[in-house]
Amino acid sequence: MKFITKALLGLGLLAGVTSTSALAADYTPEPVVTASNFYIRGDLGWSWLDLKNGNEGVFLMGGGAGYKFNDNLRADARVDYAGVGNDNNEFGSVLGNVYFDIPTNSIVTPYVGAGAGYGWSGDHGDNDSGVTYALMAGVEVNLTDNLSADVGYRFRQIIDSDTYANEALVGLRYSF
Repeated sequence: MKFITKALLGLGLLAGVTSTSALAADYTPEPVVTASNFYIRGDLGWSWLDLKNGNEGVFLMGGGAGYKFNDNLRADARVDYAGVGNDNNEFGSVLGNVYFDIPTNSIVTPYVGAGAGYGWSGDHGDNDSGVTYALMAGVEVNLTDNLSADVGYRFRQIIDSDTYANEALVGLRYSF
């Protein structure tokens, strides 16, 4: 009787090992979910405003939403506001931007960009507004699959106006 019990136990273990191996061969891992091409961004920085009444450095903040078309081309719409300094100076804009990401095959990606939209500025009741353009350059650093840090420079100017700004920005971009 002991022999039959041991034989049955051995056959049961062998059947379990064999069926486990067969199941493992049929196992397919779940696909890795990566970020989509849509993103949101937020930036903080410093703006050196050049307005009619002189120069002033003021705090800058902005945010926007965008879409990455491929590894090299992306676009976003963003709102930025630089102000209020000692002289109540401000410079705001709503811009559509296009960026060219320079491929490096690493976590660091330099970029250049340009944008156009509407801008407004004010200093002591003397206001300017109108078509505004921007030129950008910077570096993106991928922190995770969905999150990247951005350090950049931007030049913004209201066309046909004395209002322009040189800006240093630091921000985060989150891809969905």
